[in-house]
Amino acid sequence: MIYLITVIVYFSLLFGVGVLLSFRVKNQEDFMVAGRKLTWPILVGTLLATWIGSGDIFSVSDLSYHHGYSSLIGSAGGWLGIIIVFFIAGRVRTFGQYTVPDILEVRYNKWARLLATLTTIIAYVTIVSYQFRGGGWVLNIISEGMFSHETNFQIFSLPIIQSGQIPMQAAMLLVAFFVILYTLTAGMLSVAYLDVINGIMIILGVFLAIPFLIHHVGGMEYIKENLPMRKSAVLGNMTAIQALGYFVPTLLLALGNGNMYQRFYSAKNASEAKKSVVGWIIGVIIIGVALQSLAVIGSSYFKNLSPTEAGKIIILVAHQGVPLVIGCILIAAIVAIIISTANSFLLVPATNIMRDIYQRFIDPDISDKKIVLFSRIAVVLLGIAAFMLIQFFPRILDAAYAAYTVYGAGLTPALLATFFWKRATAHAGVASILTGMGITIIWEIIRKITGSLLFGVPAIYPALIGSVLMLVLISLIENPPDEEKWRPFFTE
Repeated sequence: MIYLITVIVYFSLLFGVGVLLSFRVKNQEDFMVAGRKLTWPILVGTLLATWIGSGDIFSVSDLSYHHGYSSLIGSAGGWLGIIIVFFIAGRVRTFGQYTVPDILEVRYNKWARLLATLTTIIAYVTIVSYQFRGGGWVLNIISEGMFSHETNFQIFSLPIIQSGQIPMQAAMLLVAFFVILYTLTAGMLSVAYLDVINGIMIILGVFLAIPFLIHHVGGMEYIKENLPMRKSAVLGNMTAIQALGYFVPTLLLALGNGNMYQRFYSAKNASEAKKSVVGWIIGVIIIGVALQSLAVIGSSYFKNLSPTEAGKIIILVAHQGVPLVIGCILIAAIVAIIISTANSFLLVPATNIMRDIYQRFIDPDISDKKIVLFSRIAVVLLGIAAFMLIQFFPRILDAAYAAYTVYGAGLTPALLATFFWKRATAHAGVASILTGMGITIIWEIIRKITGSLLFGVPAIYPALIGSVLMLVLISLIENPPDEEKWRPFFTE
């Protein structure tokens, strides 16, 4: 009961602050980029809370169960990407728009903007969908045994309490309802400032839990003796191709992450944006290793888990592996991670729909008041789409890397060329986005139908190779673009 109360109290706190902040939303700048007033400490908090998502809770748990600390290979791709981002953060803020498609239209053309928007919607709605699944896992596990087994409660034929706990479908629906409601209150204002609270809770919960977990399982000797067997100290049970299949998509997502760009646009100035990256990379590495440690230690204690259950290790640690008080703090941290990631990845595509489709192609003169209203409607519709997508990926690890790949291979090559390659042409940028997105979608559909990877190869390889080839070859064949196309992106 105490775990569920903790979650309810934390949800209530977040929602209450979000409602208060909603009264400060006056126009699209407030809703989409927090009025461009964020300083670097706030930016560090929101970047950190957004990047440390349920992928780090559930995918890390899954990978750690099978590969131990070798699964840090996947996280390291993100770390490298963030380091590279340091060199463009100031330029992004100086450019001063709202979304990644804003950048791509100026650098290429309106078709690049449209394709980038579609790619972002597909990838980010997928990411939101597995936040809902992860949050459902939390509610399902912590409610076990809380009610009498004779207690059954339904709303519109949907079981809300069944067999003594909240069933998964109802749990996922409850999380989805809260995330949608929370996101549409104050947009980026609520996301950014509450992410600072979430970031503090994440750090507190994770670092308090590690020593208590070591003690609970029986000390370091027990852990060494009971860790699952690994084939290699470097790769665990992975092949080199599989390891790169985790490393590269995470790297590409970090380099092209629309959440990151939207936060840089929210910065007070270019200097604040650049300073925030330093704190971000330090925090991501420290928290990433700490989460990995919880998962690895947990894998020595919670054994014989199926592939679909292995992602629950960190939740099991919070529920059964540490003292009650520490468990409540860690559960709150897990909830913070899920909610902060879900609302951020829901807000970006909603912004894309309004800014890059509706305002750009349908009603350029739409008022700020209508933009905020329609953005909130978009949040609701995208949240419903994310909930419906849950069934496509029963395993969070698969959903995470599918989303990373469609976004990373689809958008990142063309986006990086914007800041690092003056020779890239408009046709090349469009072809690159279309190729990366298209190959990934085809690969994942075939995987869903057949139950295995086409040719046994992860989608990232053909998608990225195709995307980069289109970008480079078409750019070299065509005449160089005019200076006015690339000049805005090489000025800080």
